[in-house]
Amino acid sequence: MPAESSQTLERGLRLLRLLADGHRGRTPTELATELGLSRPVVYRLLTTLQSEGFVRRDGEGRVHLGFGVLVLARAVQPLLREGALPTLRRLAEEVGATAHLTVAEGDDGLAVAVVEPSWTDMHVAYREGSRHPLVRGAAGLAVLALREGRTGYVVTEGQLQEGARGIAAPVPGLPWLEASVGVVAFTPLDPGVVGPKVAASAAELARSLA
Repeated sequence: MPAESSQTLERGLRLLRLLADGHRGRTPTELATELGLSRPVVYRLLTTLQSEGFVRRDGEGRVHLGFGVLVLARAVQPLLREGALPTLRRLAEEVGATAHLTVAEGDDGLAVAVVEPSWTDMHVAYREGSRHPLVRGAAGLAVLALREGRTGYVVTEGQLQEGARGIAAPVPGLPWLEASVGVVAFTPLDPGVVGPKVAASAAELARSLA
């Protein structure tokens, strides 16, 4: 019985990872094919996961991650913040700009960790817990780039706060996490210099969380 339970858990986790790796949703038949499982097994998994809120079905019958996953994500956020702070602190001090980690919650970006530089005369005050649409600001646009499979960094100016310049890069290679690392400042930021530093910090964070 323990071995059977373990196999069921492993299959359920594989199914959730598969749904997390895309945003178009999948039919039960597609899930069965991609997981190499029979449709009855997939239907049993979906029934259990749906009852717990971890998956949902849309009007066309396609399966998506459910909002129960967000509850788990919120529980993980304090650990994520703790893990990100050393990387953000180095980035903030090196660049002289406020560094932040933003994670996606649906169509919004949520700042879960923020570090301000210690040596600058002026910096942007960016509050942990701040939320904004992903379509505005470098942090959110970097997450959208991640969803589209694009790498590199994003540069914006004045989209969230007048006069503020932002550079952000997606945290790569973690199917369970949609996030970006970024910096924001009122002073000019040279994208050619700062952009690679931000991207390197995002990659460093990804390695530490893998």
